[in-house]
Amino acid sequence: MFELPEGVVDAWINPNLGGPLTDGNDVSYLFPELGERLERGTTLEQLIDEMDEAGVAQAVLCSGYSGTGDLDWALAARNKYPDRFRLSHVIDPREGMKAVRLAEELVRSEDYRLIRMLGLQTRLAYNDAAYYPVYAKCVELGVPVGLNVGFPGPQVPSKYQDPLAVDDVAAFFPELTIILQHGGEPWVDTCVKLMVKWPGIHYMTSAIAPKHIPPAIIAYANTRGADRVMFASDYPLLTHERCVRELRELPFRDSERFAKFVGGNAGRLFFGH
Repeated sequence: MFELPEGVVDAWINPNLGGPLTDGNDVSYLFPELGERLERGTTLEQLIDEMDEAGVAQAVLCSGYSGTGDLDWALAARNKYPDRFRLSHVIDPREGMKAVRLAEELVRSEDYRLIRMLGLQTRLAYNDAAYYPVYAKCVELGVPVGLNVGFPGPQVPSKYQDPLAVDDVAAFFPELTIILQHGGEPWVDTCVKLMVKWPGIHYMTSAIAPKHIPPAIIAYANTRGADRVMFASDYPLLTHERCVRELRELPFRDSERFAKFVGGNAGRLFFGH
């Protein structure tokens, strides 16, 4: 068991404004207590208190999924706590140049540090032409792209999140930093092979309880992948209290690799640590 370092970073937190998930995005069948958390909602001050109690120093807030109504909330949170939050946004590449312009505005004007795109939303594989203008813009802006991989929680087709399509993307955009989000199951071995092959590909454990992180990912982090794997909760799907409790039990080889996983890697990518 390792002690948590002071610099724990959660690479994915969703604003919890209260009310159930809509538009076919309900995942409460996977997270039995999620419905109660969503109905309750979480104010910014409650979120800060929960992070403090769990020992989470910093986090990346995510806006844009299932609409953009939470973008203002995320901006206000970052502006009030600039040392604690960085921002990411879900872009829909099907919107063409509108999506490209939005990515540029968010990064240049509001200092967003990550642009996310979700196959479960677009119903397009990640090597589809619709994504390429956003990939190119992110290379130009110098920001990573986050792509959900693996079977999605919402009950929608899974084939669009097969990580093998990312192989084409990494080959075409060698300068692009790509983060595989949401675990990649049942294609975890493919995720590891992609990271071994392409130096710009990383992995975050968003929406996976730490005790369920695939063994292949822990093995990779314990060997050549120590700098490429990072913790994320996808709060409120998972609470910080649970995540931190289970993080301490993970079989890391040493405290240095553990510290990189729980904060160092995300801190470097998003906070400039």
